Amino acid sequence: MTLFVDVRNMVRWVVETGPERVIAGIAEYVEDDFRRWESFDKIPRVGSHTPYGVIELMPTSDGETYAFKYVNGHPSNPARGFQTVSAFGALSDVSNGYPVFLAEMTLLTALRTAATSAVVARLLARPDSRRLALIGAGSQSEFQALGMRALLGIHEVAVWDTDPDAMAKLARNLTPLGFDVTVASSGREAVRGADVVTTCTADKARAVVLPGEWVEPGVHLNAIGGDCPGKTELDPSILLRDDVTVFVEFPPQTRIEGEIQAMPADFPVTELWQVLTGRAPGRTSAAQVTLFDSVGFAIEDHSALRYVRDQVRGTPWVDDVDLVAEPEDPKDLFGMLGALTPIGS
Repeated sequence: MTLFVDVRNMVRWVVETGPERVIAGIAEYVEDDFRRWESFDKIPRVGSHTPYGVIELMPTSDGETYAFKYVNGHPSNPARGFQTVSAFGALSDVSNGYPVFLAEMTLLTALRTAATSAVVARLLARPDSRRLALIGAGSQSEFQALGMRALLGIHEVAVWDTDPDAMAKLARNLTPLGFDVTVASSGREAVRGADVVTTCTADKARAVVLPGEWVEPGVHLNAIGGDCPGKTELDPSILLRDDVTVFVEFPPQTRIEGEIQAMPADFPVTELWQVLTGRAPGRTSAAQVTLFDSVGFAIEDHSALRYVRDQVRGTPWVDDVDLVAEPEDPKDLFGMLGALTPIGS
């Protein structure tokens, strides 16, 4: 049997556990997997692009457990009553190839993205960081705030979005949780004085939601919206500044999808796993601008799925599903049909 966490049980488990605690738990697994980065199989995600959006598969394996995620990104979906992103994922036992865990990942992807952002911000942002600016108040925004508070202790959040209803939604969701939320009148106002700036917008376009002149010395930029070819959020001049260092997950994927997609193939970047293992420096001065060009990578999904599996096993939040046909004789699959009486006979 395969363990299965559906949407209802994922929601119940997250509520029971507390989303900040879940994000912190996933963050531990993400950091652990990044530290053993070299043990994983790694390829850029496989995408099917259409005028409507993209559908992607994100696989990886550490030699013991194989993981994949199915995920879409359709920016026009909310106007049609659908989520921009939907996802599910699985873990399999490499020794026999059997799927052992299956879970919804629409909610889980938001939690793991927040966990990864927070891991990187704790690694690269100034230790005294206290203020977060969010450019984009969509589905990811509240999770990003929770992640920054869980790992960095940030309570002050300024938000800007072109949609006033989205900003009102964020304030409505975060204020009761103890955040000090400022609904800004412009993007410039939101980022002024921020220690960490997260950009997360949905439009599939080469947009500039963060102009270069807004970027102050010492800030940590967490660019998570540019996650497919032809989609960016930052003024390209930011990448070229002498005081900016760009950090990425997996360069072959980021050069296709991230903010660096328009840069030359030899544009210098630092891989996060190398910083976590001490092979490369992270922040080197208080005035340095650190930029996490985040596109999301399969190892992070591997981490999130493992964490959920380990936490829900033996609880009411998980079910068994009969996903794999197992005949009495492994060499006689057809024999399973012979045991049935045809309808009408």
